[in-house]
Amino acid sequence: MPSPFFGMNPYLEHPSLWSGIHHRLITAIANDLAPHIRPKYIVAVEERVYQISPEESLLIGVPDVSVQRVQKATNSIDSSVAVAAATAQPIEATIPIPEILTEGYLEIRSVETGEVITTIEILSPKNKLSAVGRLQYETKRQSVFSSSTHLVEIDLLRQGKPMPILSPKVESNYRILVSRSDTRPKAEFYAFNLPDRIPQFPLPLRSEDTEPVVDLQKLVHEIYDQGGYDLRLDYSRQPMPNLSETNAAWVDKVLREQGLRLG
Repeated sequence: MPSPFFGMNPYLEHPSLWSGIHHRLITAIANDLAPHIRPKYIVAVEERVYQISPEESLLIGVPDVSVQRVQKATNSIDSSVAVAAATAQPIEATIPIPEILTEGYLEIRSVETGEVITTIEILSPKNKLSAVGRLQYETKRQSVFSSSTHLVEIDLLRQGKPMPILSPKVESNYRILVSRSDTRPKAEFYAFNLPDRIPQFPLPLRSEDTEPVVDLQKLVHEIYDQGGYDLRLDYSRQPMPNLSETNAAWVDKVLREQGLRLG
């Protein structure tokens, strides 16, 4: 069953789902672009490593095994404190262990020289909500801005503070930034909201190249179908993170019209 939403599906933003969505979308973009840019370029999937605290792992949606481990540790400590007697013997303690996480991104590379022509980033809670992750990502972002590499930055998450731009001062649910190295500090900025279709955008390459168009909306719909998300999502509930009052009314109308929400 296809996604009931014309544009972005807000239910896919749930922290427990986004890691899988992110992985699928990175792969889908790579597979979609590869035939259009060969034999001059290749699409490489790279990984960034994050180290976060157990508290942040709950915030950004680390898989349940980590959450359970933190909860068990908390329960163990509470129980020990409740029954502890005055004694010189040590009792078992649990210390916070940082979580090591990885996250994928794409690089368009020249086959001839290996030079990175374009970096494609899909933002996640790891680099929007985690203090350490955001600092690490923003440092890398500034490094790209100071280089000859183009940057495509895709933000399909309503939660978290948007990555900074100087202008325009536009508020929107979602954003796509296409920063060409030869036109900086000017960039192409796509701001769109929940009821809107995800805009298509050209992939910047070298000036002599024909730029393939990325149809992100098509890829998101394909991921929804391939991942069986219609079988995993409960549309009778509100999505997480919470919607604004206007968006909540629009979502309710869409779901009722398609028979996915009753009452």
